[in-house]
Amino acid sequence: MAETEIGLGKQGRRGYSLDEVAIVPSRRTRDADEVDVSWQIDAYQFGLPVIAAALDGVTSPTTAVEMDRLGGAGALHLEGLWCRHDDPTALLDRIARHDADGDDRDGVTLLREAYEAPVRPELVEQRIGEIRDAGATVCVAVSPSRTEALLPTIKKVEPDLLLIQGTVTSAEHVSDGAHDPLDLKHLVRRLEVPVIVGGCASYQAALHLMRTGAAGVLVGIGTGVTSTTGGVLGVGNPQATAIADARAARMRHLDETGVYVHLIADGGMATGGDIAKAVVCGADAVMLGAPIAGADESPAGGAVWSMTSFHSRLPRGRLRRVPRLGSLERILLGPSDRADGRTNLMGGLRKSMAVTGHGTLKELQKAELVITSPPTVRPGGQR
Repeated sequence: MAETEIGLGKQGRRGYSLDEVAIVPSRRTRDADEVDVSWQIDAYQFGLPVIAAALDGVTSPTTAVEMDRLGGAGALHLEGLWCRHDDPTALLDRIARHDADGDDRDGVTLLREAYEAPVRPELVEQRIGEIRDAGATVCVAVSPSRTEALLPTIKKVEPDLLLIQGTVTSAEHVSDGAHDPLDLKHLVRRLEVPVIVGGCASYQAALHLMRTGAAGVLVGIGTGVTSTTGGVLGVGNPQATAIADARAARMRHLDETGVYVHLIADGGMATGGDIAKAVVCGADAVMLGAPIAGADESPAGGAVWSMTSFHSRLPRGRLRRVPRLGSLERILLGPSDRADGRTNLMGGLRKSMAVTGHGTLKELQKAELVITSPPTVRPGGQR
């Protein structure tokens, strides 16, 4: 990709968001009812390429079970409120009622108070048991900094899928401090459970994460509605470019090892069309936060925040509210009574595949993209 000179001796690539690209129709179309949106990672087959984000305003044990019923998965964060409190309902209600126009407009103080209680291993076991007893796939998440501490509990409860997820996760963490850094390669290879790691947003970072032996890589930094990472850290890469870069890393890794690593696009998607474009860029599945936080079943009534929103020294996310959109089933599978694509997400994905002539997600990854300029501006402003 051509680089643009920013100033003498400093160049940069042009990055593209999903709003700035469009899928080019092919020479054929097909019936939307005949396309296949399923995907598989390791031994686990899912009818929908959607993981509900590991956020307390998005995924509870109940929503994880409902996601499984609908064909997707829900990632429960093992450092979240559900694993700190016997019943976090009152806390979640308080967060949902937070006055965003008050002095603490980002909700940092409120969130810090809610997360003061320690993570309790017995609650981790209980929550995973609730999901497993319902017959659902158990997908859990931890931060890189707490992975080793929670590892004995994780091994004991044996989840089906493990996400190791941070703002930026690397395979090589350099530290001169007293604490040993997390060795992802060593960790992944001593676990029997398939591991998904991230986030990342570059070719080199994705390639190094793939070389840890991870089954999947989360792609996306600073693209979610709650994130302030771009402003606070100045770090990021627009989502279309980030996924495409990770796709190139996957091709190299596949060529070197014969191992296919799945890419999960995380953030920056609100419609079925966004999901379709993420797949064309190279994603196998997507992780959704804000769209699912708007469901009737969401734990916090439409409030959503990240695990970095209440960081002790440097918060990198806001407590936000999203519009209520109806049931989780309506959001994912329809029927829709809106024309903006924010409900019946899978219907939008299926129709996109149908009108561009692609029968599976793997085929859709081969579709052509064009750059649209200026980027699309949607009703309602920032999503």
